[in-house]
Amino acid sequence: MTDFSGQDGLPPRARYWATAAIWLALLMAVIDSSIANVALPTIARDLHTAAATSIWVVNAYQLAIVVALLPLAALGEIVTYRRVFLAGLLLFVLASIGCCCARSLPALTLARAVQGLGAAGVMAVNPALVRFTYPAAQLGRGVGLNALVISVASVIGPSLASLILAHASWPWLFAVNVPTGLAALAVGIFALPRSPKSGGRLDFVSTCLNVAAYGGTILGLDVLMRGGAVLPGAASLTAGIGAGWLLVRRSLPQARPLIPIDLLRNRLFALSILTSVASFTAQMLAFVSLPFMLQLAMHHTQVQTGLLMTAWPLAVGVAAPVAGRLADRYPAALLGGFGLGLLGAGLFLLAAMPPDAANGTIVCGMALCGLGFGFFQAPNNRTLLSAAPRSRTGAAGGLLASARLTGQTSGATLAAILLGLGTVGLSWSLWLGGAIALVGAGVSLSRLKLSPPAETPAPPRKAAPP
Repeated sequence: MTDFSGQDGLPPRARYWATAAIWLALLMAVIDSSIANVALPTIARDLHTAAATSIWVVNAYQLAIVVALLPLAALGEIVTYRRVFLAGLLLFVLASIGCCCARSLPALTLARAVQGLGAAGVMAVNPALVRFTYPAAQLGRGVGLNALVISVASVIGPSLASLILAHASWPWLFAVNVPTGLAALAVGIFALPRSPKSGGRLDFVSTCLNVAAYGGTILGLDVLMRGGAVLPGAASLTAGIGAGWLLVRRSLPQARPLIPIDLLRNRLFALSILTSVASFTAQMLAFVSLPFMLQLAMHHTQVQTGLLMTAWPLAVGVAAPVAGRLADRYPAALLGGFGLGLLGAGLFLLAAMPPDAANGTIVCGMALCGLGFGFFQAPNNRTLLSAAPRSRTGAAGGLLASARLTGQTSGATLAAILLGLGTVGLSWSLWLGGAIALVGAGVSLSRLKLSPPAETPAPPRKAAPP
């Protein structure tokens, strides 16, 4: 089979098939981040467990993704991105079968953790595969369409769960992944681009430190924020921070470290990561506080709240592909600054709304936030990928996903703290989110004088014998 994954990406027909495989896998991975939330009461009842304990069905999946992203991104550079993607997809499908067959909470939690590892394999190398699939002149378009897929997946997750539960039992939430995953796997085997191997081996010590750093920090914060035992929570948080410090110290002298410090020395890349963290922090501050504001302060029902908030991801889906195409022609720093400015303005509008605000005003605020976030996300992701050498695309993609999760975790933590202040904390969360978005807009605009390094043409590859 001829290897077409050179400087100019795949030929058009091969590109369509590769994109289909990438999108199907990404849809499943994102949808499964939220699809189980709706079913938690039913799962707790059927498995005879406490509601508070059933939350681990969600946490196990998320935690596995967080701790595995950077190691799997590094592994993708070593053994090729397509192998990590296909292995992750296969593991995701097998774990989905395990979720269907689970008859106890520990079994379901274990299957969900394995499923999260599979999803991490898909997410960690997804940006790298997009870069090798699309030609450099159309990279913004590819990144924008990926953002559209993520937006659609975030919209349909809870709705799809409700639809399935209305006609079937909760194991079917995971059973739907099997045929979809097998289809993506079959297409991906033949269509996904091949990338050069970097050689070397995965740093086992750094991988363990990475797991301890992310796992310990997140678990410690979770225990402390939920009002659990202070001593175990503080010990876990301290251990996580300590492991992170050791990981950074170990990574500093390495040429290709697990934590891509070599990429962060590039000012353009570092500023793009910083704006990404800021954007997702602002977004999560809103996503956590808005349901409480709409239901407690404005007296909307759960259904009305869901419909009103849907305007946000729908607007992201509209803006992201447009912004991606524009990013192929105009500076991403300008587009990103404009987008984060819109996000900040939308959050300020939502924060200033009176309790009797009209639904049209709420929808306008949500849509403004979504348009701003969409205009920022696709150009910024394109810049991140372009600023990294092609040989380090995997590390760039892994750090991009980690920045998203870091921002979401930070936003959720800040929102939880402010919610502890009562009703006044709801509006303060939105004011803070708007301020963080505006700071991110300023950081984005500061990149105008910076430009990504020119792509080094990939060496010609010989076609394999038929």
